[in-house]
Amino acid sequence: MNFRIVFMGSPEFAVPVLQGLASAYPVVGVITQPDRPSGRGGKLTPPPVKTAAAALGLEICQPERLRDAAAFAVLERWKPDIIIVAAYGQILRQNILDLPRFGCINVHASLLPRWRGAAPIQAAILHGDSETGISIMKMDSGIDTGPILFQEKTPILPDDTGGRLTERLANLGADCLLRVLPGYLTGEIRAIPQPNDGATYAPPIQKADRKLDLSSPVIDLERKIRAFNPSPGVFIDLDGEPLKIQRAHVKIDEQAQPAVRTQIDDQPAIGARGGWIVLDEVQPAGKRPMPGKAFLLGARNWRSKG
Repeated sequence: MNFRIVFMGSPEFAVPVLQGLASAYPVVGVITQPDRPSGRGGKLTPPPVKTAAAALGLEICQPERLRDAAAFAVLERWKPDIIIVAAYGQILRQNILDLPRFGCINVHASLLPRWRGAAPIQAAILHGDSETGISIMKMDSGIDTGPILFQEKTPILPDDTGGRLTERLANLGADCLLRVLPGYLTGEIRAIPQPNDGATYAPPIQKADRKLDLSSPVIDLERKIRAFNPSPGVFIDLDGEPLKIQRAHVKIDEQAQPAVRTQIDDQPAIGARGGWIVLDEVQPAGKRPMPGKAFLLGARNWRSKG
């Protein structure tokens, strides 16, 4: 039996899920976020899912607001039997949840109920979790509160960045979805209610989150540098200009003073609570990323005075 499937997703995480789905099932349409300004020039840039969908020759819809009547009219025209969602970025209202006969299935990048919400991958790294995974969930009106069809774990490695973990989870999500869908569509796999015990929430990342608070524990700051790499990135203030930190490691030192700048093993380092953040790769304002040692050669004002 052929099933009419609509896919909703936007960022890189959703691309392998769409590609895997389209290789096995008829995808009749893709809904993704509108093109947005990006980069220093503010050039309109399509979301990664749009580029992938176009390469697959799929019909694409990019509503500014999914709740608009025009967007729902497109969904009605596509007549989906099931909607697959992976990091779409907008809330699905009840009329959409009720439209397909098999409902809406979400590929979520955490082991629900831990890290419901918009930024589960970054949250797992930020909080020092030892593992994360994929949850295949039947969506309800809550935020990632629906019953679970399937989960699979994966470890979080000590050097994992947000980008590296996203790539691994995206491929795992595509694999899990294709393993679950046949049994779900035939009724052999049924959803199990999701517990609320142990639930945590990962809110959207705000601009203010990108600045490192050097009064925080040094371990927490190292996790944030990894979690926000490559996007949205983190920075410190250096004489009124942002200095982006791409990669860093920690040197534990209880005598380190927050925000004091020094040099450790020919690399720039800055103090935080309980140690030093040694900057392996940085990006000064208006320049390309560079090794910390190269940055230090031209940063005569790096060391704190006194």
